[in-house]
Amino acid sequence: MKTLSLALPVPGARTRALVAIAALTGASGLAASLYLPAPMASVVALLVFCISMWATALVPEYWPALAFFLVAMLGGMAPAQTVFSGLQSTTFWLLFSGAVMGAAIGHTGLGKRAAAILSRMLGKRYGGVVAGIVLFSVALAFVMPSGMGRVVLLIPITIAVADHIGYGPGHNGRTGMLMAASFSSFLPTFAILPSNAPNMILSGMAENLYGVHISYVGYLALHFPVLGALKSVLLVGLILWMFPAADPARAAAPAPQGPMSARESALAVVLGLCLALWMTDGLHHLSPAWIGLAAALVCLWPGADLTSAKCLNQEINYGSLLFVAAVMGLGAVISQSGLGEAVVRGLGRHARFAADTPVWNVTVLAWISTAVSLVTNLAGVPATMTPLAKDLAAATGLPLLTVLMTQVLAFSNVCLPYQAPPLIFAMQAANLQVGAVTRLCLGLFVLSLLVLTPLDLLWWRVLGLL
Repeated sequence: MKTLSLALPVPGARTRALVAIAALTGASGLAASLYLPAPMASVVALLVFCISMWATALVPEYWPALAFFLVAMLGGMAPAQTVFSGLQSTTFWLLFSGAVMGAAIGHTGLGKRAAAILSRMLGKRYGGVVAGIVLFSVALAFVMPSGMGRVVLLIPITIAVADHIGYGPGHNGRTGMLMAASFSSFLPTFAILPSNAPNMILSGMAENLYGVHISYVGYLALHFPVLGALKSVLLVGLILWMFPAADPARAAAPAPQGPMSARESALAVVLGLCLALWMTDGLHHLSPAWIGLAAALVCLWPGADLTSAKCLNQEINYGSLLFVAAVMGLGAVISQSGLGEAVVRGLGRHARFAADTPVWNVTVLAWISTAVSLVTNLAGVPATMTPLAKDLAAATGLPLLTVLMTQVLAFSNVCLPYQAPPLIFAMQAANLQVGAVTRLCLGLFVLSLLVLTPLDLLWWRVLGLL
């Protein structure tokens, strides 16, 4: 006689993970409501939900992004202009422009030509290839002030180089090269004042609020030796350790190239003008986004043949654009809710600042800024911490400039990919696995805290800032 089984099917791993995220979201909101006003607690719950969904990649990245827009609007967490501020931002349109230019580089064949030239310059050894990409990326930051622009420019070329030298999709060497291009395009360049948005937010707010002018040379001298140069060396070593690969098969023997075609020449002119305008934004004050959008319009002109006829319909990843817009919108909602400021004040009450312990004070301030970067994003650090800098200077006995500079220790160190829009875009454009990027983020984050931060504080003491 057969018995009827009433056993329920065992839920799959994804279902269990989704249930766990739902439980964590509810618990976070409930716990936050014990210490924070209800509007802030609801923002905490939404933050935990979105970060958990993006970090685990259980669903495509656009789903949590759209969920954020819906929940934030239905919950009245912020005005529409704040919730959708990511869609209105220059970063979003620079991303869109970069996607179009990347498609044009592939369509015209200019990427393969550049890859052949660059591959000869990078040499025959895998370590040399990775180090060369990092060196080139950091050098580019001195003349190209947009971190997102550098990622947009380098990722398609790096992909073409990887294809040329024999590192196909899924190869560790390809992953290492793309990691090098992605991370070095923005992470060590936080040590160069005009190279990234958080740097400029800090500089602008310090001058507006306190009349403190942060000079290019002074900022470079203070941060570049450790957070720029040494971090680049650390990045190369970590990539070679985490993504080992044999030396490329065709490193120094690019295929012969004939003369440039008309469309290659046209695209080279467009990209050259775009780069020139990016490099001289201090003269004309045009946003890199609108320069990029103008270049994208030229590339999309039907008669130019710089992109395929189906470029916008088939070659642009709108899911990743929505993802980036949601990340920036979430940061804006958090900032407007006052959550970041609440975190700073809450941590500051337990910091045990003392005038005779400057190293401890600086270390704690860096940790507080790091906590803010995890709650918001990298750009949220100067936006949240700079208005509080005068009070923190009074509490710690540190000079105001020293308090301001502690922010750099935080926003130059990325713990998780969602904190940095350039890294998010690079992940999508290079088709990098979330898990691999997260591992490199965490490894570099821990080593920076344990190794680079103490060395940087020692360098500050040598320069008299501490």
